Amino acid sequence: MTLDELPVGWRLPSSDVRAGRRALWWTVGPDGELAVMAVQRRCLSRGKYPRGWIGWRPETPFDGELVITSEEEQRRNPVEGIDIRPSHLALLPGCGFLLVSGRSHRDAKGDWRENAVVYSPEGRRRRAFCLGDDISALVTDRRGGIWTAYGDEGIYGGHPESAADLAGWNTRGVPMWAPRGRFPDWPLEGCTTATEGESVWLVWYTLKSRCTG
Repeated sequence: MTLDELPVGWRLPSSDVRAGRRALWWTVGPDGELAVMAVQRRCLSRGKYPRGWIGWRPETPFDGELVITSEEEQRRNPVEGIDIRPSHLALLPGCGFLLVSGRSHRDAKGDWRENAVVYSPEGRRRRAFCLGDDISALVTDRRGGIWTAYGDEGIYGGHPESAADLAGWNTRGVPMWAPRGRFPDWPLEGCTTATEGESVWLVWYTLKSRCTG
């Protein structure tokens, strides 16, 4: 089977394209539903890196529209006043969702700045907190747990939860799980995450050039 023969699960409707929307972030929820955040082109600018890639990036604050598609239905929720530049989108129980920036930096007091925002199903901001620095991969489970894997700047950059390589959180930003001791082989980069029933998979890259899960 060639790429042209692969079935298309979803694409941004032509009406959205004509209206100037771009699909920027997506995720698959624990029950297999697809969620995509679409943003108006007028809210975006082109990033310089990496070269050769379009590199759309939003200028904060900006508005978006969350499109959730399942076998039964498709629903759209407007989201106004997004004030972070997300790297990750994830669904939460009860139709809420999470937007997360991959990076966090210390403020003048030395505290880590908030980089995760929980939204209600209606797109209203509920709370914000920090999920660590240099988040490479993120997924949520059916109970609302948030699972993160980190890159080298997070693992070796001073944030206590990022330094554990992998972390589990609740929806109030409280760390709920960490591995017992550092993972072997000098982990460098979280690769991907997924859920399977009650299980969560996180895969990371090590200095020995192999992935471990």
